[in-house]
Amino acid sequence: MSAPNVYPTGTTIYNPDKCCNGFTVYPAKQTGISVVDMNGNVVRLWKGLQGFPPKLLPGGFVMGSLGVRDKKFGHQDQTDLVQLDWEGNIVWKFDQYEFIEDPGKDPMWMARQHHDYQREGNPVGYYAPGMDPLTDKGNTLILAHKDIVDPNISGKPLLDDVIYEVTWDGDITWEWQCSDHFDAFGFSEEAKNALYRYPHMVIGKGERGDWMHINSMSTLGPNRWYDDGDKRFHPDNIIWDGRQANIIAIIDKESGNIVWQIGPDYSHSKELRKMGWIIGQHHAHMIPRGLPGEGNILVFDNGGFAGYGAPNPGSFNGYNNALRDYSRILEFNPVTLEVVWQYSYLDANVQPRMNNTYFYSPLVSSAQRLVNGNTLITEGSNGRVFEVTADHEIVWEYISPYFGEKGTSNDIYRAYRVPYEWIPQMEQPKEIAVNRIDISRYRVPGFEYKEEQGVIEISEATGFGPSQNCVVDTDEP
Repeated sequence: MSAPNVYPTGTTIYNPDKCCNGFTVYPAKQTGISVVDMNGNVVRLWKGLQGFPPKLLPGGFVMGSLGVRDKKFGHQDQTDLVQLDWEGNIVWKFDQYEFIEDPGKDPMWMARQHHDYQREGNPVGYYAPGMDPLTDKGNTLILAHKDIVDPNISGKPLLDDVIYEVTWDGDITWEWQCSDHFDAFGFSEEAKNALYRYPHMVIGKGERGDWMHINSMSTLGPNRWYDDGDKRFHPDNIIWDGRQANIIAIIDKESGNIVWQIGPDYSHSKELRKMGWIIGQHHAHMIPRGLPGEGNILVFDNGGFAGYGAPNPGSFNGYNNALRDYSRILEFNPVTLEVVWQYSYLDANVQPRMNNTYFYSPLVSSAQRLVNGNTLITEGSNGRVFEVTADHEIVWEYISPYFGEKGTSNDIYRAYRVPYEWIPQMEQPKEIAVNRIDISRYRVPGFEYKEEQGVIEISEATGFGPSQNCVVDTDEP
């Protein structure tokens, strides 16, 4: 990947007539949870609130976490999961999953939540017509961690993924553990060999292997497949994706068994070969009923590096043996595996065609289907969130201005768009178009540009203030 050192932040493109207008929530790097309007104005910032991911609920409520476990002992473990009102008051909190006694730390209960959770009433955590998440009652599904030792998987201690369901009053009523189903995932002997030795070691000097690394989890919700009699797609069943293993799977809520799966190998059928390898993916979910594409699977196919298998020139030991240097958004039929829509640098018609870094985020990221058929994409590694039409036109683009304490990264884990009415505390803001800047003629202040007979002369200038834009007025930049 490559990126310029200097570039604008905030809203850089906005076409109000083609956008699904509303508020956008995202985790502001090492700052809090931020909500912006379509012009990039901050309408609310909950400082100190973690967002892994942040989620807005109707009524101006927000969900996130108030703390994270010390990285010396845990990996991405959030200490709790909370719901705050618009003023920042805690209206719900859960932290009673596991009692943790880390050396040198005060013992405490933790939720160990990571990457995802879902509040009852809505299957995916973003707006879908007629499926509002509950705000004063209801159960919550939580994706979390558990430390295990399982010599069937690896000779090293492992960080396992679990999903549990907790009531509004804090009672855990259901739990599913990933390692219990290892033999059902279809790893080849080469993959098992690589996984046994290199199970994606994390925490300090590699004390535990985050072998599956599930990074999204949601229920399917009402869908046409179940209506047509396919029991694999029961509305209560849960879809998740394991980034490190390149697996997307659906578990039967009642039995816990895997009832649908693609990966870890995408060469076993002509349908998968046509789709192409999904690598290091994030946010695989079923598009909810009431939205264009309902019933299809939407996923941010990161590319980058992931998987276990045979060694190759990019992986001498078979760990992270699947490699691709660009990202894709895929929408596909879960029954036929036919890709019905996608977005990549090729679909964006970028010139030159080899410019694969135009859209590439090997880590984090997400995709949300909007009610007007557009898709909100979080290209997380670059701190970029943009809205694209079905015809691949970018109609809104936003770059996070939050770079954290060291000022080196503005990455965004996941962003969501919600309707204006979900935040009744705010009036609907003005929607002011932001036209795409012609970057071939855009210059930062501080220089004077003169053109004589097609030759541009550049010299130091003193007349440009820090807020002025300097643009070269020429047909030959």
